[in-house]
Formats: sequence, C-alpha cells, structure tokens
Amino acid sequence: MPIPQASSQAYAAYNEIKRRILAGLFAPGSRLREVDVAGQLSLGRTPVREALKRIQDEGLLRQEPGRGLVVAVMDQQEVGELYAMREALESTAAAQAALHATEAEILNMEAILQEGGDDPVALNLRFHEAIYSAAHNRYLIRLLRSLTDTTYLLGRSTLASPERAAIAQREHAGIVAAIRRRDPEAAAEAARHHIHQALVERLKMLRRR
Repeated sequence: MPIPQASSQAYAAYNEIKRRILAGLFAPGSRLREVDVAGQLSLGRTPVREALKRIQDEGLLRQEPGRGLVVAVMDQQEVGELYAMREALESTAAAQAALHATEAEILNMEAILQEGGDDPVALNLRFHEAIYSAAHNRYLIRLLRSLTDTTYLLGRSTLASPERAAIAQREHAGIVAAIRRRDPEAAAEAARHHIHQALVERLKMLRRR
C-alpha cells in the first residue's frame, strides 16, 4: 500500500524543519509561523502543522505567550539538566558497549580516534554514534540521539576550543581502552567524566556570552 501523500509531505516537512533548526538556520528564539514555514518549504499548511507539532513534542520548539511557536532557548538550569541526562545515558551506553561490542565495533572506535582531521565536531559525533551502536540497545540509542539533537540548540560546540578538542580526544581514548578491556565500570566512569568536562566547558562559554 503506498504512503498517503499527506503523510509523506508531513514527514518531509518534519525532516527539513528539524534540519534547519539543527543547522542554526532557524536560530534559537526565532519565531516559526506556520504560514511562513509552509511558504518557505513550498508545502501545504496541514503537513507543516503536523511537523511543527511533532518537533514541539520533542522539545526543540516552544509555545510562548504573545509570540506563538519559537525555537527553544535553553537557560543555565536546563543546560545542567541536559548534561546530567547525558552523563547518565552516555555512561550506560559505554558500559553496555564494554559488555556487548563486537571486535569489529571496537576496531571502528579505535579507527575513528586515529583519523583526526579538521572537523573535531563531526569526528566527535561519529565516535559517540559508534558507542551507541555498540551498546546494542535500540531504546538507549533513541534517547541519546534525542539528547544530541537538543544539544544543537546551544549553538557553538564546546569542541570549537582547540584545547578542549585535544582533551576530549584523550578522554575518548580512555573510554575505548575501558571498552577494549571489557570493563563496564571503568567505561561508564570514563564516559561520565567526559560529559562532565564538556559541561564545565559549556558553562564557561555561557558565562562569556
């Protein structure tokens, strides 16, 4: 049975609106009017309305009195809550990877670490995705990807600092070493420390801003 056109348009609208939010094209605090977004995407208002509701349910959009739907802006308390959840889930993923990762998955993590390159943010995403996959838990993966999407609302990555990028690389190596040893407690602690240090850097950035 073919997918109804309305459903396919809503799916397309969802993907494109979310892509623009995560890319910063719809900046935090900006208002998204249904009619304007529909015009920009050359789609009807009904699929756009469905897409906006879905993204609002995910926490990337918020309803503000007098303004309507806006791209979410996170305050310091929300940042702390976000990173607390990341500590809990990233450490769980690392522990599960230490228990369940295949040899090929561990080799992949090690290969990502050795690649280097000019884009530490992209490399970081690939590394964490490799750990998520190696945890072999679809529900955990879904939650972690949702948190990663929310982190995009904060704008500039903590890895934009060359010093932080170099330290994060060493922290990544510690996580992989624990996974390689099949030590879930050490892997969890290494991941927890890594996310906590990212929070410290994020709070520094917020103070400067």
